[in-house]
Amino acid sequence: QVQLVESGGGLVLPGGSLRLSCAASGRFLSNYAMGWFRQAPGKEREFVAVISWSGGRTYYADSVKGRFAISRDNVKNTVYLQMNSLKPEDTAVYFCAASNVIVGTQEPYEYDYWGQGTQVTVSS
Repeated sequence: QVQLVESGGGLVLPGGSLRLSCAASGRFLSNYAMGWFRQAPGKEREFVAVISWSGGRTYYADSVKGRFAISRDNVKNTVYLQMNSLKPEDTAVYFCAASNVIVGTQEPYEYDYWGQGTQVTVSS
């Protein structure tokens, strides 16, 4: 069993930056690929970014490519999402998740563990 806890969300102005963290406990994070997803009010959960178990492979949704960066520290058992040039349409609850598909996947159903989410609001 893996427990995931997100932090770092908040209110930010358009064009601003935030860094989300996802701390894991229960098992070594290095056993899993880690993904970030988000869900805006009235919309389905959507893929944002994924990083493979070793950190050697990353993949991003087109909507965030070039603005967001996913990274991981397997010693600290933590995954990060650096978000730059934020836009109002980035407003959502952001979730981290762990997958046994260790090279990484965009499919929510291939993730075994989910955090509770952290709210990100981009507004002036």
